[in-house]
Order: sequence, then C-alpha cells, then structure tokens
Amino acid sequence: MKSNNKHNTQSLTLSPDNSSLSSVLSPQHSHKPTCWLVTGGCGFIGTNLIARLLKNDPGTNIRVLDNLSVGTREDLATVCGFTESDISSLSPESSVHSPQSLVLSTSEDASSVQLFVGDIRDKETCLKCCKNTDVVVHLAASTGVPASIENPEYDMTANVIGTFNMLDAARRHRVKRFIFASSGAPIGECDPPIHEEIAPHPVSPYGASKLAGEAYCSAFFLTFGLETIALRFSNVYGPGSGRKNSVVARFIRRAMVSEKLEIYGDGKQTRDFIFIDDLIHAICLAATVGGIGGQIFQIATNTETTVRGLVDKLLPILADSCYEGIEVLHKNPRRGDVFRNFSDISKAREVLGWKPECRLEDGLNSTVRWFITHSKGKSA
Repeated sequence: MKSNNKHNTQSLTLSPDNSSLSSVLSPQHSHKPTCWLVTGGCGFIGTNLIARLLKNDPGTNIRVLDNLSVGTREDLATVCGFTESDISSLSPESSVHSPQSLVLSTSEDASSVQLFVGDIRDKETCLKCCKNTDVVVHLAASTGVPASIENPEYDMTANVIGTFNMLDAARRHRVKRFIFASSGAPIGECDPPIHEEIAPHPVSPYGASKLAGEAYCSAFFLTFGLETIALRFSNVYGPGSGRKNSVVARFIRRAMVSEKLEIYGDGKQTRDFIFIDDLIHAICLAATVGGIGGQIFQIATNTETTVRGLVDKLLPILADSCYEGIEVLHKNPRRGDVFRNFSDISKAREVLGWKPECRLEDGLNSTVRWFITHSKGKSA
C-alpha cells in the first residue's frame, strides 16, 4: 500500500498525553471526525482508545461493535457510560446516500457511546453499523499465533472475511477513513528491523490472515478510493490488559498467583514492546493526518528486547510489590513464532509525526500497579 505522496504529507503533532482531536487542522488534514465506529471496542485497545477520545472531547459520538467473546460490557463500563442498542434498530441502506451524521446523544446526560453486540463475520451487521460513521477503527479480530494454529479456519473467517465485510460496508457508506489493526506477523522470519517495504512471508495462519487484511485495504484504496491505513502493532501492553494473553499480561497474572513464568525456548527470542498510550496516540493520528490513504505504518518502539530480558526487568518490579521468589520455566519453542522481531518506525515518525514516549521499565511499573489494583477491586 505504498503511496506516492508520502514525502508531501504534513503531520499533526500531538502530545501523547494531551493530544486533542479538536485542534485546528491544516488543509492537509482530514476534518475532525464526528462519529467513530470501533470494532472490538470492549477489548483492551478499544477501551483505551474510547477513553482517550472522550478525554479529548466528552461529546464524541462513538459506536462500538463487539461480539463480547473477549471484552465485556463491564470492561467498557470502566471507561465510559454507554447505551446498548439492538442492531436491528439500524437500517443497512437508508444512509448510503445521506450526508447527515448520527446523533447518539439527545441530552447533556445521555451517553455519546453506543454498544451494538454483533459479529463482523455477518455482513449485514457490518453494513448497519457503518451507517453514518466518519472513521472506522477495525480492532476486532482473532488474535495471536497459537489461536490461529489451533483453529486456522476461525482465524481466517474472523480476520479475512470479517475485515472484508467491514471494508465493503465502509465503502458502501462512504466512510472517510478506515484504520486496520495489523501486526508484524505478515512479515514472518526476516533480518530485523521490520519496515514497510520488506516482502511478507508469513509463518503462521495469523500472519497470513493479517496479510490478507492489508491486501484488501490496499485494493479498497486503489480501486474504490476508501482511505485505508494499516497500522502494524508490535507487542502492546499496559493498564487494562487483564484479559489479554500476551507475554507481559500472562507473566504478571502468573506471578500474582505464584505460578512459574513459562518461556518458550531459551528466552533469546526478541520482541518490540509498546505501551498502550503510545499506541493509542498513533491511532488518533492515523485518523486525522491527511494524505496517507493506502499506507502501512510500523507502530512500535524500534527497541529489541529478549523475552529473558523482559523477565529480568519485570521480576524486580513484582518483588517491590511483594511478589517474590517467582520461578522461570523454559518450555519447547512454539510453532509459528518468529525468533527476532522489532520494527523500524522512521516512516511513522516522518509521516504521522509520531514517536513512542514510554520507557519499558516505566510501562511495566504502570502495568503491574494496574493489575494489583484491579485484583484488589475484584476481591473487595
């Protein structure tokens, strides 16, 4: 999805802590979105994105589509008030040629967030939920390499057919921008750092399905003019990841119940760990920076950390919170995992005006504190 206007793109510089979508945008930027659709909005990334959008503008209209297979209504309720509506209340076609925006709030006390429980594998659901939206942030997916190996068919239907359904619905409703949550997995084994011009050779079904999503984004941009942006997220972690099965969240959960931390292989495999706040900042920029349709961006830190090195940073933080004597167990390497993985983020710096701000040690501290506080809240 390479674009010829890359070097002519101006960027909107926003602070990761105080970014404001209400800032005055230059003519090179898209207008301020009036209605967002966040698929998978009850999940880890989705709830953090919604919290950021509402912090920037409490009246932001947000529609959430989630099948509640991972995230829950309770997770969404931790970041916002919302109303839940039946998808059948939406007409799939009435707004295709209608320019008006959907008003979700009718009073100052009414929530501007609306939840629709449904599945992206159902095309009518996607079509109805894209009605009168400006920006789609497509986070809903079957995530992770192990799950894709265990059930490759489900991985394909969720990540390929589901993404196609969302793209086609966005096209039909003339959505202004479509942000696709991708991964470094499409690239497969390579000599890192990963960058946007490396030819992909996915190792896992998950990598293959995300590559298909990127390809459809490119096709919908070049054929239909839908402004698609694919963001390749590296290993994201942070507060709110209680249901996530990533390595950071899994290690913290196991340590808190005195279970051994399981490392697959010798621990020398590397990953690029990005804090959730930095990732959310990149999504917000991708929604507003102009002239970037059809492009792919690596969203990472450009820092290579071994899994063993992650454990070495995490154990002292856990010990400071009285979780001491945690053992580490090495197991056989997992199928489908690449050995080295970190990304070159120079394109995101240049074009989006984005850079990561949070050091790994600081992010791990914040994440451990969130898990401890969340655990106390559950036991109270």
